[in-house]
Amino acid sequence: MANIKQQKKRILVAERQRARNLRYRSTIKTLTRSLLEAAEQGADDLADRARSLEHLIDRAAAEGVIHRNNAARKKSRVARITAGAGAAGS
Repeated sequence: MANIKQQKKRILVAERQRARNLRYRSTIKTLTRSLLEAAEQGADDLADRARSLEHLIDRAAAEGVIHRNNAARKKSRVARITAGAGAAGS
């Protein structure tokens, strides 16, 4: 444990950031998985799910949780999933 007051503060801030980052990354993975399953089952609300997932990915990139290229790759994957489901559904 740190002895310096500022380092104690930094440890607390880093722990808060770590928890926030974990929440974002975990939620993105969960929603991506559920979007994929919904696309396979032909769910009706696919566009709404994709839109909320893309918004979450954008927020994570804006806050520095994930890199912007990582965010672009994830959003591209979301678009591929929804486009594939649209082609398979019709």
